[in-house]
Amino acid sequence: METVTVSPKYQVGIPSRIRKLLGVRPGQKVKVILYDNRIEMVPVRSVEEARGFLKGIDTTVDREPDRV
Repeated sequence: METVTVSPKYQVGIPSRIRKLLGVRPGQKVKVILYDNRIEMVPVRSVEEARGFLKGIDTTVDREPDRV
């Protein structure tokens, strides 16, 4: 777990290890979400970058017998 300091302008830096793991680039947008009393930052990806990210996902779903 990384610790950052909030600046007087309420800015935080993203640690380099996290930036590299997520591929965050300068100027990239990040969604900021308040979730269960914590702040989550989620990088916004373009459609081109997101293409194929679900490849190989298991799509089988248990269904009721009358829905097969």
